[in-house]
Amino acid sequence: MTTPDPGPFTRPGITFRETMSGPFALGETDPERGRATGARNEETLFLHATIHIPDLARFEADPEHAGTIEGEVAFEPLGGAYPARGGRFSLFSPTDEPRLRRMVYEVAFEADGEPYYLAGHKDVRDDPGFDLWADTTTLYARLHRGADARGAVVGAGVLRLGVDDLARLVSTMRATGTGSAGDGVGAVATFGRFFLGALWERYAALAPRHA
Repeated sequence: MTTPDPGPFTRPGITFRETMSGPFALGETDPERGRATGARNEETLFLHATIHIPDLARFEADPEHAGTIEGEVAFEPLGGAYPARGGRFSLFSPTDEPRLRRMVYEVAFEADGEPYYLAGHKDVRDDPGFDLWADTTTLYARLHRGADARGAVVGAGVLRLGVDDLARLVSTMRATGTGSAGDGVGAVATFGRFFLGALWERYAALAPRHA
């Protein structure tokens, strides 16, 4: 008897959507100064990101915990909203500081024919009194002119993920490459606990029923 080809559904993965926004200003290079200037000028940058992790087991084993990211960057001072692609995503990747892990969100886009690269990171610290909520929802971002983070910094600010935004993020988590509904639920729960830790049960319960 010929064994059926299992096809492509052999490596469970995860996809989810995340929206972060916050005060941002052109002409600033420091995220905190950009936050202050952007707030004063009432200028807000939005990052609508879709994260793809095609192989959850490999993702968990990889010290960089890398995935792919695409989506949209919207910032009125640049003229509107633009498709973003060709970036970098990593979750809890190690740094030179033993108690510091970094979440990286980077996307490339073009505005009016000019290339830009938005590079942001969240610093997650494992120390006494460490605030998981603040650490995992605060993105320090810089806007580079050019195709990558080597370009000159032309803007900066701080983006945040609100309580409702996090609940919506959880609601968008979908398993990929699974052969059954049970496998899909298990993959989502595994990633959720890895991503949010003790916050997972709370926000999984609060998440809207529909994305």
